[in-house]
Amino acid sequence: MTAARPPLVLASASPRRLDLLARIGVVPDRVLPTDIDETPRKEELPRQLAARLAASKAAAAVALEPEALVLAADTVVGLGRRILGKPADAAEARRFLTLLSGRRHHVYTGVALRAPDGTLRTRLVDTALAFQRLTEAQVEDFVASGEWQGVAGGYQIQKRAEVFVRFLSGSHSNVVGLPLFETAQLLRGVGWLRP
Repeated sequence: MTAARPPLVLASASPRRLDLLARIGVVPDRVLPTDIDETPRKEELPRQLAARLAASKAAAAVALEPEALVLAADTVVGLGRRILGKPADAAEARRFLTLLSGRRHHVYTGVALRAPDGTLRTRLVDTALAFQRLTEAQVEDFVASGEWQGVAGGYQIQKRAEVFVRFLSGSHSNVVGLPLFETAQLLRGVGWLRP
């Protein structure tokens, strides 16, 4: 007889993460968005921010669901040392796209899995991308679409911004919001998913 596996809680409000998990047959028992301060610390690099926020979200959810297996993630777009968060308005979305135009950038996702015994397993996934040089008309059309709202870096690769990508090295699902290979490995490592 095997012990019952703990309930899986996804500490995220992202519908993209739920969709990605469904692709690998994972349906969380509960979705528990966490409300933490996501402000970068002074001198904090994009990759450090992604890792810290994922662990912080997991810790916040565990406080509310101590008997659950908690999965948390955070995605950060980095251009060098610069963090491109969620644009506050159309002007900032336009500025982000202009910065990304013709340049290579990185998308970092921190993934944290906190077990009921307190064990924390983490992964940090880095995907490098380059956008083509964008014309002013492309930038204006994209901003008018509204797809920049509520997403890191101001774009969603699974939507119209995918046509801008001339180079991608790494995990495509990471850019969408959750690296599936690494997430599945974490869940297998604790016995929640079959090998």
